[in-house]
Amino acid sequence: MKLLNIWIFLLLWGLSWGKVQAVKIEKALIYNQYTLADTYAYGDKTRKFQWQKISSRLESVTAFRQKHILMGILVNYRDINGMPPLAVKASKNRYKGMQDSHGVAQKQGIPLYRAGDFEVPERYGLDGTLVALQNDSAGFFKITTATFEGEWWVPQRYVKPLGPVIFLKTVFVDRTNQNVATLEYADTAWLVRSMNPVTTGLNRPPYMHPTPSGTFVIQRKIPKMYFYKDGTTIEGGYAPYASRFSGGAYLHGVPVNYPRKEVIEYSGTLGTSPRSHMCVRNATSHAEFIYDWATLNGTLVFVFD
Repeated sequence: MKLLNIWIFLLLWGLSWGKVQAVKIEKALIYNQYTLADTYAYGDKTRKFQWQKISSRLESVTAFRQKHILMGILVNYRDINGMPPLAVKASKNRYKGMQDSHGVAQKQGIPLYRAGDFEVPERYGLDGTLVALQNDSAGFFKITTATFEGEWWVPQRYVKPLGPVIFLKTVFVDRTNQNVATLEYADTAWLVRSMNPVTTGLNRPPYMHPTPSGTFVIQRKIPKMYFYKDGTTIEGGYAPYASRFSGGAYLHGVPVNYPRKEVIEYSGTLGTSPRSHMCVRNATSHAEFIYDWATLNGTLVFVFD
C-alpha cells in the first residue's frame, strides 16, 4: 500500500471509528425469515438475545481496532503450517489428543510463545482468531489477540496479515441460547440484519466438538461443504452455503445426508440444543444470506455463551 493510501485510510478510520464513544444498535433487518424476538419461549424456559454482551464485544473490538492498525488472522487449518510443538503443561484430552492448559488442542493449534522463550509455546491459539500485529523479528510476529489478554510471539507462517482492515460486518453466535444475530456498521450505528435460531457443536468426541468460542474472521466460503460419515472416508453428504471461521467450524445450512440430494431449508432442531459436529447450523436460506452478505477476511464471528 502506498504511503498516500495509508494516510487516506487512517483519516477515514479516525472519522468513522475514533469518535464512537458508545455502541448504538438499531434493528434494520434485511433477512426476515424465522426471525426471533429479543426474548422468546423455549419449552418452560425463556431464551433471549444477549444485547448487552453483543454491545460489550462491539465496544471491545472497536477499542482493539483503535489501538492497533495492522490486523491479521491465526492460520493452521488441518495443520497446513505444521502441528505445533507441545505447550507448557500439555495434557491428553478425552480423545487422547494433546491440549494446552486452556483446553485448546495441539492439532490445528497455533503456538504462542512468551518473549525470551521460543522453544516451548506457553499456549495455543485457535485457527481464524483475529490478532493485531505489533512488529516482526527473526521469523516471528509479536501479536495481541482480540480473544484473550497478553502479548505473544508466533512464527510468521501461522499468521495471515490483513493490513489496516476495518470490520463493518459481524456475526454473533450465542451457544447458550442457540441463536445468531448479524450486524452491520453504517454511519453511527450497528444495524441488526437478522435474528435467527441455530444449532452449535456438541461436546461428544472424537467426532463431535463444541463450536469454539472467541473472535474469528470468515476466511473461506464454499457453496457445498462435503463431509464424511463419522469414522470413515465415505462421503456422507454436504452442508450448503458454508462460511468457515475457525478450523473445521463453518456457518452453514441444514446438512443434506445421502442418498438425499436436494437442499433442506429448515430443521426443527434449530434453536434447540447443541448437536452439530462443530459447525453452526442455520436455516439454509439464512446461511445463503450470510454467504452472500459476509466479506471474506472482513467479517468477524463472535462465539460466546
